[in-house]
Amino acid sequence: MKSQINVLRQLQELVLTRDEHHQTGDGSHLDSLNDSIEALHRKLEAQVCGLYDRLYKKSHIVISAMSNNCCAVCGMQVPIAQGQQVRMAQHLITCSSCGRILFASDGDAPRNVAESPDRDNPKTGISRFSAEELMIADLDASTREEAIAALARAMEDNKFIANADNLVSQALERESILSTAVGEGLAFPHVRGVEGGGLTLAMGVSKKGIDWDGDKVHIVFLSAIPVAVSAFYLRLMAGLTQAFDKEANRKAIVTAADGAALWKALQKATRTTVK
Repeated sequence: MKSQINVLRQLQELVLTRDEHHQTGDGSHLDSLNDSIEALHRKLEAQVCGLYDRLYKKSHIVISAMSNNCCAVCGMQVPIAQGQQVRMAQHLITCSSCGRILFASDGDAPRNVAESPDRDNPKTGISRFSAEELMIADLDASTREEAIAALARAMEDNKFIANADNLVSQALERESILSTAVGEGLAFPHVRGVEGGGLTLAMGVSKKGIDWDGDKVHIVFLSAIPVAVSAFYLRLMAGLTQAFDKEANRKAIVTAADGAALWKALQKATRTTVK
């Protein structure tokens, strides 16, 4: 059954990638994504396929990691005996609360270790997902690999994630499916399934530009995304894209002198587009 779970995980990533492309892409890759999704769907055994199709009608998030003995999507604690069955992966086990198929999270999977929000001082807008410490005003990178690595290190150094190398590896794996450059000099590399905290966003600016699979990118957003907020991430990405459709906002970001100025420019640019 482990092989079927791997297929389900790949299938979900492709479906969510297609959802992203619907949100911010030009539609040029939809046919290839649909072909890949159909090819993976055909690899599902009949019983697994039936369960997948029923769950897919309710939500595109069909499969969830078991993180700290809880469903990573709904947070329901998994009974000890059932958790052992999830780890053995001899049968498909579903969450008793949300019904999603559970799988044991990888030991080397990226982990989000950011502190819980301060309920006495709630954050708003882009501050809910990022911070000044995650801003790099002069990104020293000539390739997307170097750019992603620099932003991941900023996340790790400031204790937002536990392992930058794992995050970089999985972000590049996601890039191999479809480039996250979306035009106007923007790129949105990201990793889903980074459990243990909230959605985290780092931003870097390259004044000279970075070769991103044939695109020239100046503004890079790296995100670590818990599976449960994958749908919200699409709205966040749409809000960022809307903000930086405006040339004045892009110019303010690219000309920011340091991290503090970059953070202020990002907050100002997204004031009305990111809630």
